[in-house]
Amino acid sequence: MRVSIEHHTIRQGLLFKTTYYAVHCSVAFSHEERQIIRQRKLENSVLLERRPATAKVDDRDDKFTLTVATLVAGPDRFLAANPGAAKLYQEQLLAALEQLKSWLTLNADTGQRTVVEF
Repeated sequence: MRVSIEHHTIRQGLLFKTTYYAVHCSVAFSHEERQIIRQRKLENSVLLERRPATAKVDDRDDKFTLTVATLVAGPDRFLAANPGAAKLYQEQLLAALEQLKSWLTLNADTGQRTVVEF
């Protein structure tokens, strides 16, 4: 699993320009990792619950969740209100991706028989 994270500054709006700080994340999964995701049906697993700077007050929170399927499909883009929020999001994203990697490793094969005597 290879992760690439980039930061960009984006200005949006016609009359009232607003500056957002975008975090672009692309993950290149190996063939084996893609097979594990597909066989164990991990596509809908939620990695992060997040809310971008462009979200409206009445938007549903589940609309903005980051799932495994989103990362498999292609690059993901998140907009933050300031550079500090973008860096904090990057830290949360890296922690979630580390957990995903260990999760994929654990789901690679079934458990062994264990005998314990107390």
